[in-house]
Amino acid sequence: MNRRAPPKADPRKRMQMADLARLAGVSASTVSRALAGSALISEDTRTRIQTLARQFNYTVNSVATDLRSGVKRTIGVVVPYEQATRQSFADPFLHGMIGALADALTERGYEMLLSRIDADRLDASAVLVEGGRAAGLILIGQWRHHDQLNAMAERGLPLVVWGARLPRQQYCTVGGDNLLGGRLVAEHLLAQGRRHMIFLGDTGLPEVAQRFRGFSQALKAHGIALGGEQRAVVPFLAESGRQSMLDLIDAQPALDAVFASSDLLAMAAISALRERGRRIPEDVAVVGYDDVELAAHFHPPLSTVRQPIAAGGAMLVEHLLALLQGEAPPRAAQLDTQLIVRESSRKPARAGKTR
Repeated sequence: MNRRAPPKADPRKRMQMADLARLAGVSASTVSRALAGSALISEDTRTRIQTLARQFNYTVNSVATDLRSGVKRTIGVVVPYEQATRQSFADPFLHGMIGALADALTERGYEMLLSRIDADRLDASAVLVEGGRAAGLILIGQWRHHDQLNAMAERGLPLVVWGARLPRQQYCTVGGDNLLGGRLVAEHLLAQGRRHMIFLGDTGLPEVAQRFRGFSQALKAHGIALGGEQRAVVPFLAESGRQSMLDLIDAQPALDAVFASSDLLAMAAISALRERGRRIPEDVAVVGYDDVELAAHFHPPLSTVRQPIAAGGAMLVEHLLALLQGEAPPRAAQLDTQLIVRESSRKPARAGKTR
């Protein structure tokens, strides 16, 4: 018995959900749920409908969907902006995280509304939800206002934050194990024979503070104290990192290792070291944090603590959608943290050594 081929869509008009339902042999509501990634629809049916949607370039009219269902399918992604430091939006970590969030939201049938908010007024981001523009909020970073985020959560605003686990936390965070990351860097540099180390980063930020704490505690356990002159409070800005590194080189000529709290700062530190004629890693080992895509292709390839950015973006979306459905996600989810050792900190092989 021959199966009838599904009717063809008219290429002259924009495909509607009813057309896609007819092609798939299901109801329009099933198409809607399948494209939103609903677990109520079997995986085979979801895959078949999503394949047809791609084949016929079908896109969901999110405005019409919101009006019909009363459910807003737009999520606000907030990147705080600190007036004093004017952190660039071009930071590669921000690019990676925003891309991961965009992918995760698209897969779940949501749109992303990207917004910059004054870091001193994180609570101003509430207007995106209260004004009806977004169903919930994802903030990239706690910055210095843990209290404002707690107050927002206590008001019942659906939000999740990429950041560190903090005392008396009322909101949901997703992040890496920053204490472990700092400790791994210290142990690696000590194993490479480094003893005169410096730290670059703004410890007024919760994540950076934890990275520094793990780093300094591990050094202290090996009898090495990290004095105030061996650290620089630096925002996530390349030029600030470069200038601070130049000052530290002049003040600490014996330095043999740098732990930078981000890959961007690590790259800026390498630039400054080269300006002063230092070889990396022969004279100074450098380790960053984040493992952004460029890190492996830098010269020399950058050792760094890997934050699982793609997994983090997916988990932020998962926890926010759980909140929107009335569920209670974990107060703080911590992802795996791993040290990636590359040429910027690896002890060079001795000249003339053969196998």
